[in-house]
Amino acid sequence: MTVEAALGLAGLAVMTVLLVAGLTVLTSQLRCTDAAREAARLLARGQPHEAAAVVHRIAPAGASLTVQQRGDAISVQVTARPAGRLLPAVHLDATAYAVAEPGTEAGNAPG
Repeated sequence: MTVEAALGLAGLAVMTVLLVAGLTVLTSQLRCTDAAREAARLLARGQPHEAAAVVHRIAPAGASLTVQQRGDAISVQVTARPAGRLLPAVHLDATAYAVAEPGTEAGNAPG
């Protein structure tokens, strides 16, 4: 009876750790997506400093921001690793697109 209980508790502990890791990855991916969307929106409005700040605030710690602009088209990619270095094989990224608003600095940039 004791061996079965020990194996059952070990299995339950493993399942709990896997569930927490999965939820961490899921919430980190959602945070990357939200950060990319907000950064693209702010860049389209001509607010690059606010875009970098919002990625730092919304995305997981250590996330990086990559911006590409061709004419009025703006592409934003946010990449991160969930839970720091605890899940080294998992790399998250989210991409968002926007079109620069007319009259903004981004909207007047040459292509």
